[in-house]
Amino acid sequence: MYLGIDLGTSSVKVIVMDKKGAIVDSASEKYPLSYPKPLWSEQNPEDWWQATVDAVKKIVAKNPSVGEQIEGISFSGQMHGLVILDENGEVLRPSILWNDGRTQKQCDYLNDVIGRDKLSEYTGNIALSGFTGPKVMWVKENEPEVFEKIAHILLPKDYIRYRLTGDYKIDVADAAGTLFFDVKNKTWSKEMIGILSIKEEWLPEVYDCYEVTGIINKGIANELGISDSAKVIGGGGDQAVGAVGTGTVASGVVSVALGTSGVVFASVDEYKVDKENRLHSFNHASGKFTQMGVMLSAAYSLQWWVEEVNKDLQAENPYQVLRDEAAKVPAGSDGLLFLPYLTGERTPHADVNATGAFIGLKPSHTRGHMTRAVMEGVGYGLRDSLEILKDMQLPIHEIRITGGGVRNELWVEILASIFNKELNIVEASEGPAYGASILAAVGCGLFDSVEEACRELVKVSQTIKASVEDAKVYEKYYPIFQKGYGQLKEIYKDLATL
Repeated sequence: MYLGIDLGTSSVKVIVMDKKGAIVDSASEKYPLSYPKPLWSEQNPEDWWQATVDAVKKIVAKNPSVGEQIEGISFSGQMHGLVILDENGEVLRPSILWNDGRTQKQCDYLNDVIGRDKLSEYTGNIALSGFTGPKVMWVKENEPEVFEKIAHILLPKDYIRYRLTGDYKIDVADAAGTLFFDVKNKTWSKEMIGILSIKEEWLPEVYDCYEVTGIINKGIANELGISDSAKVIGGGGDQAVGAVGTGTVASGVVSVALGTSGVVFASVDEYKVDKENRLHSFNHASGKFTQMGVMLSAAYSLQWWVEEVNKDLQAENPYQVLRDEAAKVPAGSDGLLFLPYLTGERTPHADVNATGAFIGLKPSHTRGHMTRAVMEGVGYGLRDSLEILKDMQLPIHEIRITGGGVRNELWVEILASIFNKELNIVEASEGPAYGASILAAVGCGLFDSVEEACRELVKVSQTIKASVEDAKVYEKYYPIFQKGYGQLKEIYKDLATL
C-alpha cells in the first residue's frame, strides 16, 4: 500500500493506493486561508500538519488493516510557498503562498536590475510574484528581525515531510519553482543564493521526486497508526506530480489542468528555455524536464461568475442552470469576449495588475452569453500556452485534461474546439494525490521508473472530440482575444496607481 498526500491551497487530500493502482480509500481535511492585507495570502503550517494527521487517521480508522501495510509515503504540494523555521525547527511566521502578490517591488528589482537574462541563465526562469525567491527578499526588507532568525527554508509539502521524519529535504520539481534553483543542473544556484542573501546551510538537501528521502519517525507512525518502516519518498510540486497522475511523462504528451488556476504542462526530454521566458522551465517528477504555462484564474473565473455575481440565483444547482443556459448559446458567444485576468496573470503576460473584462457586450447578450464567454475566455487563455509550445517547436501529440472543471462536460467540449484537439480524460480522478502514490510505489521499488509506472497504472477513460464547426468559429475569435490584453495594458497600469 502507498500513501499519497496532496497538500493543496484550501485542503489536504490523502489517498491509499494498492499495488495494482486501485484507490483503497481517501480522505480530505480543509484549513483556513488568510488575507491579512491587500495582495497578501498566508497560511499557518501547523494547520497543514494537523489536517494531514486528521486525514490519515480518518483512513486508518475506517481501514484498520491498511496502516500496517503502508510501505511508502509521498507528496504533492502547492508550489512556491515560503516556510521559514528557526534553529529549533519552529515556524517563524505564517507561510507566504503562491498566490500572494506583495512582492512586485522585489520582482522588478530582480528582473530589471539583476536582469532577466541573468535570472534565466541561473535558474531557467524570471522573477514572478508567486515565486519563493522574491518572498525571501520581502522578509529581509520588511521583517529583518524574522530574517535574522532563519535557520531553514522549506516549501509547504516539505514541512509535512519534516514533521513526519525530522529531515530537511526537498525534491527537484518543487525546488525548481523557488527562483534560486539551477534547473538545468539540478542544484541550488550559488549566484541566486548570493543575490537573495540566503545561506546555503538554510537550504534542504535535494532529491529526485521518486527517491527515498527518509523513514517515518516511529512516534509519528504510532500516532498515525501506520507502519514505522514506511519510506518517505521525494514527491514534488502539484503540477509535476499531477502530471504523473495523468500519465504526462513522455515527450509529446501535454496535460491541461482546469483547476482554480489553469496549467498547461508539457513533458520534455531535454532542458529548454523559451526565449521570452513566457513559460516556466522546471524539473519533472519523472527525472526529465517540463515546460509549464500558468493562468491564475481558470475554474476560479467560473466560480466567481456563479458564486459571486450570480449568488442570488435561486436554484439547487446554480452551476447546472448557468451551464444549461450557456449550452444554448453558439460558439463565440455572439461576439462577446471575456479576459480571465481576475487576479492578474502569469502566462503569457506576467502582469500582477491585469484584471478581468468583458469585451463586446451588447443589449442582445444574455446571462447565458456571459457564462459561455467566461468558459471560452479561460479556453483562449489556456491556448496561449499551447501556442507558445508550438513556437518552441515542441510536439503536441496528445492532450490530457484534469481538474475540477472536467466535471463540466460543456466546458471540456468548448476547450477541445478552441484547441482543435481531442482531449483525453484518465480513469483516476485523484490527480496529484494519485501521482504522489505512484511516486511512492516507484520509490519502494514496485516499478523501475516513473514512466513504467504510468504505463501500467494510468488509463484513458474518455475522449472528447473537437467540433469542426465550432473550431472554425474559435479560430476567428482567438486572434481578437489575443489583442485584448495589449489594448488594456496601459489602463491596468493606471488603475493600479489609484
